[in-house]
Amino acid sequence: MAESYAAQVPGLLEHLKTLVPAELLDLFGGEAEALGLVDFAARAVKTGDTAPAFTLPDQTGRKVSLEESLTQGPVVLAFYRGEWCPYCNLQLRSYQQSLDEFRSLGAQLIAISPQTPDHSLSTAEKNELEFSVLSDEGNATARAFGLLFEVDEAMRETYLQVGSDPLAYNGGDSRSWELPAPATYVINPDGKIVFAQVHGDYRRRTEPAEIIQALR
Repeated sequence: MAESYAAQVPGLLEHLKTLVPAELLDLFGGEAEALGLVDFAARAVKTGDTAPAFTLPDQTGRKVSLEESLTQGPVVLAFYRGEWCPYCNLQLRSYQQSLDEFRSLGAQLIAISPQTPDHSLSTAEKNELEFSVLSDEGNATARAFGLLFEVDEAMRETYLQVGSDPLAYNGGDSRSWELPAPATYVINPDGKIVFAQVHGDYRRRTEPAEIIQALR
């Protein structure tokens, strides 16, 4: 059985301690806790809602639409922040480990971030992902799902200090400091959302086991 996301977080934290000064890790921890107090779920689309339609390019440049994807069965849709976020990479690898089980239940997995297609390709290659990684440049789809927040100005320099630069990954447009709160949805073929989970604290993510339970 694949190891849970949560079980892998302590190892990630120990690794980050070797790369990032303790005072900066403390700042990120404070930011994550503050975001965890924001009720993103209240303003995002919910279970029972119809999922907003989208058509976005994947890591190879192929256009992927939700409507067409749903003709093949349910869709597991995961919004993540970007390749520069270690928690996002851990989440995506965790989902890759459960991909066969998702598929055995008739579902396909789609991940979305505001990154450019080139960075989506890098994310897919680095994490050996075998599912679609879509580019939502300008965050139009994340906005439609009600997930957006803007990185606090006081934290932006901290992001840059550790090489986590959304401006570079997201194409450098005026909205590049807007990011999606991590969120995972299971969408039925009729377009209805049957599972929705949004995390303000970006260290927390939906477990593959929760997705599998929703699909069943």
